[in-house]
Amino acid sequence: MNLPKWFFPGLGVKRWFLVIIFSFVLISVGITPLFGFDLSVYVTNELISILNIFFGKQANLILKLTALLMILSGISLTYYSLLKIRLEFNTHITPHAEILDLLYEKRRSNKGPEIVAFGGGTGLSNLLRGLKKNSDNLTAVVTVADDGGSSGRLRNEMGILPPGDIRNCLVALADREPLMEKLFQHRFESEGGLEGHSFGNLYIAAMTEVLGDFEEAVRASSKVLAIRGKVLPATNEDIKLGAVYHDQEKRMGESAIPVYDKEINKVFLYPENASTTPEVRESIRKADVIIIGPGSLYTSILPNLLVKGITEEIKNTDALKLYVCNVMTQPGETDNYTAADHAKAIIDHCGPGIFDYIIVNNRQGTKELQKKYEAEGAYPVKIDHQRLKDLGVKIIEADLLKKNSYLRHDPDELAQLIYELNKKYN
Repeated sequence: MNLPKWFFPGLGVKRWFLVIIFSFVLISVGITPLFGFDLSVYVTNELISILNIFFGKQANLILKLTALLMILSGISLTYYSLLKIRLEFNTHITPHAEILDLLYEKRRSNKGPEIVAFGGGTGLSNLLRGLKKNSDNLTAVVTVADDGGSSGRLRNEMGILPPGDIRNCLVALADREPLMEKLFQHRFESEGGLEGHSFGNLYIAAMTEVLGDFEEAVRASSKVLAIRGKVLPATNEDIKLGAVYHDQEKRMGESAIPVYDKEINKVFLYPENASTTPEVRESIRKADVIIIGPGSLYTSILPNLLVKGITEEIKNTDALKLYVCNVMTQPGETDNYTAADHAKAIIDHCGPGIFDYIIVNNRQGTKELQKKYEAEGAYPVKIDHQRLKDLGVKIIEADLLKKNSYLRHDPDELAQLIYELNKKYN
């Protein structure tokens, strides 16, 4: 046990320990006459006089009863605090973790900054897994332009917003046992109507029918998973994502946009006046840090920023605004893109002032991993410093690559960098 951690402010337990210690002091004062000691050895004559004035001959007895009551109260309240933390943390911390570490983590998370992250897909959910370890004040704003896979089928059949990316973020922020996370991510493989659907998508769809509102269904699912923070759809309106390529061809539908050997010129929403929600606006206004990405540039990030009201609110806030550039290019979407190409695409769609800093990974993975990605048409995103400076973007470089794994951000390293930047600039 790390004794100094008990003295960190805000744990909510130290105060009851002090009550117990003070109670034992009172008892020692009250029982000294029983052993023939002079009370003045332990307390001043002035204090003795005061005690006698108020309590007379019963001073010692009242002191002892008061001390015993305080000890019982201190022990009870300490137990309640420890039990409450244990119940809150019994799912994502190993069973053998010390209760002090649970308290310490809870204190750090409750005091965490207000963070709003925009994106979708695996990029956003991966980021959230790192951020949740040091803050409960997280808001994930998720694109609802998806029209492929299980989400697309539910969208077409039931007329609801696509739940897939929202499900991934709920699971990423979950504090429930791993079995619940596996259940929400379970995808049916049997032939028939359920084939390809994930349980989490079906659950959110069912909750939408029961409650009659998609946002309420997401809130209810958040309670089931006991998530740390909240997950919000970028808009409650039924939007579709379209793209215009450099040859002026247009395509509608998020799943149809990535095309090999076709360069995307811009993306757009239909209807173009789709607005965000009051809750998203309020989250942006309260934010200490706003994070854009990582994630698919044209099909996960920009669909959020194009929703009416989001870009305007981001530009008007004084929060620290960060863009986390992808580690690898995405085949059919950002082929041959550098870090500056990613940044320029966002600025071209949203105008300047949407972010102040770009976070870029400056380490490449092993040759074996790179070859696997190259076989699929993905390459490391190069950092072109001069072009980024010409765009007026400040560069933050770091080794953010997940070790011995997929070529993607390490969630803990990325989160740690973001928290350090928040302390430095806020």
